[in-house]
Amino acid sequence: MSSKYVAFIRHGDYHQIKNAPSAYQPFGLNEVGFDQADEGAEILQSLMDKHGFKLDPVIHSSSLLRSWQTAETYRQNLDGIKRITTFDALAERGVGAVANLNIQTIEQILEDDPRYEVPPANWKSNSYYRLPFIGAESLMEAGLRVAKHLRETVKNMAAPEGKKVLKLCVGHGAAFRHAAYHLGVLKFEDIAKLSMYHATPVIFEVTPEDKWKHVAGKWKVRTSKEGYTD
Repeated sequence: MSSKYVAFIRHGDYHQIKNAPSAYQPFGLNEVGFDQADEGAEILQSLMDKHGFKLDPVIHSSSLLRSWQTAETYRQNLDGIKRITTFDALAERGVGAVANLNIQTIEQILEDDPRYEVPPANWKSNSYYRLPFIGAESLMEAGLRVAKHLRETVKNMAAPEGKKVLKLCVGHGAAFRHAAYHLGVLKFEDIAKLSMYHATPVIFEVTPEDKWKHVAGKWKVRTSKEGYTD
């Protein structure tokens, strides 16, 4: 009997505009981020040796540079990966027309426009809040988008008899956590309590009935002082 597995891998640390929603910032990994990706590939190799996973030859990555560079580092460090395919569907929650503006500027725009209400104080981390701008989405909507891509990916995976095939998907922490809620592996209250370690795999088994089960890798427990990042 064959088995299908999916690894969620959050991108490594990267160059970014401070105090701005980081979803669509186009910058690449910094030195720390490349080191994290190297370490993440080592961790994955250990998990493969322990659980007997066989890598699917194509990595799926968000189309943003930081994710692609993380995926490329994995490809260079692991045998059996032929290529990387990028997807907008794996991107983080989009904020639409105000992408890459800082938080103060976004809030000032909302305050100055008589059509809009002042957003809640926790708007950046509120799972259901969507900024009222063209192209914006809520975190729950982003998670549903990612979950849909993951389900379709698993459906189309080839899994030879007797093999435990593992598909690597590189993307963004908040979108992955909200996707995990939609896939039934996190409770809603756990979304805010957990984060993901940079460039480190969290692995799930997927049954033919579309049941997802966490089998390897660790979620990061969020501290009260930790800021909300993708």
